[in-house]
Amino acid sequence: MERDGGVTGTGAVRPPSNPAGGRSAGGLSDAPAGGIATVTAAAEKPVRSLIGCGANLGCPREQLNQAIDMLRFMPGVALLEVSQFMETRPVGGPPGQPAYLNAACLIETSFEPEELLAMLAAIENTLDRRREQRWGPRSIDLDLLLHGDRIIENERLQLPHPRMTTRRFVLEPAAEIASDLRHPQAGCTIGDLLENISQRHLHVAVVGIPGSGCPEVASAVADVTLSRQLHAPAALPIAGGPDGTAAEATAFWQETLRQYAAPLKRSGWPGDPHGTVADYWLETVRLAAERCLAPAGRREFLTAFDRLAAGTVPPHIVLFLEVGRDALRERISYCRQPIRQSDVFADLVCSGLPETSEAEALLALQDDLKCCLTGGSAPRPKAVIRFDADDLGRTVNEAVAAIEAIQ
Repeated sequence: MERDGGVTGTGAVRPPSNPAGGRSAGGLSDAPAGGIATVTAAAEKPVRSLIGCGANLGCPREQLNQAIDMLRFMPGVALLEVSQFMETRPVGGPPGQPAYLNAACLIETSFEPEELLAMLAAIENTLDRRREQRWGPRSIDLDLLLHGDRIIENERLQLPHPRMTTRRFVLEPAAEIASDLRHPQAGCTIGDLLENISQRHLHVAVVGIPGSGCPEVASAVADVTLSRQLHAPAALPIAGGPDGTAAEATAFWQETLRQYAAPLKRSGWPGDPHGTVADYWLETVRLAAERCLAPAGRREFLTAFDRLAAGTVPPHIVLFLEVGRDALRERISYCRQPIRQSDVFADLVCSGLPETSEAEALLALQDDLKCCLTGGSAPRPKAVIRFDADDLGRTVNEAVAAIEAIQ
């Protein structure tokens, strides 16, 4: 890496139709076409923000330096640290792209995240940003990665940046200047996140409900990364398991738990550098069992779960596949055909419920998974990347790109 003054990105900045327009006090004033917005002082307490930028078209070094200078002299922004520039290979985009220059900047500002986002978009516009396709080459790209402890998810902005936890080209320069900065969702520091993706034997879990495409996505990721693959040892019951007494139901779920936990035992876990990609997560079994068991059986099951889970290797990275209601119902209908043309969605075993009821039961489990992975007090993996799994081909490509970004 070389010292200059620069920063990474991929596309979390989504400029509004008038990125420089807005507030007259504590924000951005209207900017002329091709110019940069005028920023007035903001009154709120300053917070630290982490910004990434990158470029691989034109003169990347010059463009990054210009962007950083604009940040340095922006009213209402204090530029605290600038990392070294780092040359990285393109990830996830069209083939044949030139290498990127990436780095990271730590700033302090009183602006709200949306105002800061508009400011970054205005800088990009001033530098004549060119980017013709997603993950394609670009002349300048600025990303708002973190803004204090704010968590935001809307059509224009996601904070923290939804892909940063598995991107080495983000985490390495960020850790150089802000290793102790905390990621509010992961519950750990930037330095911890970098250490998490630097494990000798990385454990990646592709997580989702039956029918979301976990086996298919896991197979693709394992093939590309030459990793060992672990398949779910049994179909996950949806309707509570076989008919019987409450004791029989508890015994059934405990046996299911043992089957799922056995391949994840620490005692037999490999130490080679190839990694493991699993198409399931042990917590999914817990959540499904809690929905099906009576209170007494649930307590007995959770005691067994805590004991077995303590002896397993948790995932370093979770790729969470979320499928929509319509797509899920189509997949359930496909799997119930008398003659199937392929074994895709083979984990979607008919529960005996009506299609609509089965879909709703699965979507309720998906909501539990989402809550477990994105909020709540339960321990969660440090790196969680969410994917819209309605288009399986696109999901495969995006999941592979997310894991390739670790290298």
